[in-house]
Amino acid sequence: MSRLPRQSEFVEQRHDFSCGELSSRFRFRSGATTATVDVLTLCSRSLPTVVLQEVRVRVDQPCRLVVTAKLDPTGITGRWRSRETSTPGAAEPVVDGSMLWEVNGALSTCGAAYITRFDGGEGVERRREEHDQLAPLSTSYSVDARPERSYVLQQLTSLVPSQSHHEPDRQAARLVGMAARRGFQKLRVENRGAWEEIWKGRIKLIGAGARWQSLSDAAYYYLHASAHSSSLFSTSMFGLAYWPNYHYYRGHVMWDIEAFTFPTLLLTAPESAYALLEYRAQRLTAAERNAALHGYRGLQFPWASGPRHGEEVIRLSAPHLVFEQHVSLSVARAFAQYVHATGDDDYLREKAWPVLEGVANWLVSRAIKTDRGYELKEVIGIAEQTDPVDNNAYMNMAASVVLREAAGFARRLNRADAQRWDRMADAIHVPIDNTRGYIRNHDRYSAEERGPAASTPEALAGIFPMDYPVEPQLERATIDFYLGRAGEYVGRPMLSALLGVYAARAGDRAESLRWFERGYADFIEDPFMETNEFSLKRFPDKPRVGPFMANLGGFLMSCLYGLTGLVLSAAEPAAW
Repeated sequence: MSRLPRQSEFVEQRHDFSCGELSSRFRFRSGATTATVDVLTLCSRSLPTVVLQEVRVRVDQPCRLVVTAKLDPTGITGRWRSRETSTPGAAEPVVDGSMLWEVNGALSTCGAAYITRFDGGEGVERRREEHDQLAPLSTSYSVDARPERSYVLQQLTSLVPSQSHHEPDRQAARLVGMAARRGFQKLRVENRGAWEEIWKGRIKLIGAGARWQSLSDAAYYYLHASAHSSSLFSTSMFGLAYWPNYHYYRGHVMWDIEAFTFPTLLLTAPESAYALLEYRAQRLTAAERNAALHGYRGLQFPWASGPRHGEEVIRLSAPHLVFEQHVSLSVARAFAQYVHATGDDDYLREKAWPVLEGVANWLVSRAIKTDRGYELKEVIGIAEQTDPVDNNAYMNMAASVVLREAAGFARRLNRADAQRWDRMADAIHVPIDNTRGYIRNHDRYSAEERGPAASTPEALAGIFPMDYPVEPQLERATIDFYLGRAGEYVGRPMLSALLGVYAARAGDRAESLRWFERGYADFIEDPFMETNEFSLKRFPDKPRVGPFMANLGGFLMSCLYGLTGLVLSAAEPAAW
């Protein structure tokens, strides 16, 4: 369609969230002949490196029909390292072709291999591009087509990164060969079965109406489509989507994942949640080195973690972001929540404890003891102020929560640090405006401040989703203060989707709905209800980029935890 737009006509496209299948239909005209083309595409959840595509063609009069399947790296920066159309040691090729692609800078490679099947009756001619070593891999089928039948091309492709195998092109050939033996239809059935299991955790919004249920279902789909139990690299800001026109986010793993994506997956797809944490567990050395580079002990997870080594990769053009260190608290709490949800003592000892102990030790070395208690100075919070602040409310509240979690698990494992961490948790300074009785975002925060940073409800994020315990009067005053200025903030990423929870905690159902409209529904883009990073109603000049995991994860978390009051703990689930 892109090569010959004047001869092509788009008809329709459907994205079936129940099973992850994308169905597209278009018409192609050549001379007096019109071909109607139906394309079915899906990613296998049972063989997670494999993509399946079926192209079904019908023509309205006899013609010579040519259908071509390709593996085409055109437009992807990098270079060919290998291109094969034969199979070593085999008289006949096992796959149609395989390739090894190296990215710019030679940081990694990616292997791909594909197999095709064509159902076209008698007289089919098959041709592969075997000689041009820089041409896309391709397989073409030609046949004298008739109107009374369909012509079906099935293509199976495996994509393997070098982080998963040192010869990714060879492994891709093995995996796509396995896929071909199992067959297109079996893989499709398996994929539907996997999605059926996922949808058993569907969040049902009783009484909210069909529109809100649809928004929830779309968010639920994008969340689960972007995470898998076999993932070695967690997931990213836009899940599996990639926006080449965007300024950064190139597969980075940031606090968004543990803070907003993980909580819903923990209760609806715990195997995927496990994989997100495994990314962190396998890169503790990078977190330990990062803490040491900043002059601290323990574990300090990088603000933007690069999947290759887990090291800091934040862009150099924003040097102040190295002060944004609250990511470690989100990571540690996610490990604690996993133990609470599963009750898995082996996981606690082997996986969670090293993280919780490491982050607790980092806090001990990071905090400063003063007359006000323990203070965390020179940090940047969720609002991402240009200049660091002292005692950011969200970070200090989260630090207290994590220390209490670490202390509780220390007792469970008969470790010696419990009392020390509990005392520190009790003494962490949280700034409060004594005149108006609300939690201030940081030490120098003033109610007279204006602008996006001043209107960011960082202190409220300490109440939810971090669950820092606050006296009812102080909580209500803090909610009233920040919701009173949230009109200047709403439409921005991260906390907008949570605003409806705060209004609900204050007992105002109408305001809760209004904030959910502005803080989440206004972020949604048709036709497939993906969630933007910014509300384009509020910020029409922002690029359309989604699905943004923090926003959709925040909304699902608001429904599952925030509106229900669900707080995971070491108690039995009935007491949560």
